[in-house]
Amino acid sequence: MATVLVVEDEPAVRLGVRLALERAGHRVLEAATSQEAWPRLREAEAVILDWMLPDEPGTRLLERMRQGAYPDLPVLMLTARAEVRDRVEGLSRGADDYLVKPFATEELLARLEALLRRSGKRQVLRRGPLLLDLDRKEASLEGRPLPLTRREFELLAFLAQRPGRVYSREELLEAVWGQDYLGTPRTVDQHVLQLREKLGEDPKAPRFLETVRGMGYRFKVVPQGEEPTPGARPFEGEG
Repeated sequence: MATVLVVEDEPAVRLGVRLALERAGHRVLEAATSQEAWPRLREAEAVILDWMLPDEPGTRLLERMRQGAYPDLPVLMLTARAEVRDRVEGLSRGADDYLVKPFATEELLARLEALLRRSGKRQVLRRGPLLLDLDRKEASLEGRPLPLTRREFELLAFLAQRPGRVYSREELLEAVWGQDYLGTPRTVDQHVLQLREKLGEDPKAPRFLETVRGMGYRFKVVPQGEEPTPGARPFEGEG
């Protein structure tokens, strides 16, 4: 969806944030200090920034960003400082949002998505060589556009946003087609078949859509080695 720079000196916190972001489809860059973070800003489309860094406060890095080449880069500040005056200071220094530690990863992701929407960033989900533009409802595989119907795209996007989780046919019908749809579970089977044909999938060794016998379907977790080249732009005009 987006390339997010996580600037956090605590390894455990940084790891937890990275895993949550990657599960949500984001590409993650990491830095433990302000000095490490600065050269990586040029690749970032959003920043999650810790207040207390070992070389300088995150607020100082934020000031330099706003006064320099990154006046509009979305920044979500993380801190254990929960006083109102601290939140006011972080926001006045240029943060777009503020989250107090400890925090729930669900809230972190929701706040990040809100920042990306406000910044006009298109939501692009990357799953190895498969790219899904969630705003335009367009898909491409290895740079080749896929001629998907609206329902095929919605089914693929639903599963791709939740890799590794198995969904029954009934759950997919309700989530993608809606509660009022009068079709049968065979509708899901037919759409999966059509998707596999367009993706060039071998049903016996699927790359993306996997059948779990007696349970339903899931989107396979793409190995890290199949991730696209860092910084790749899937569609013209993204950003």
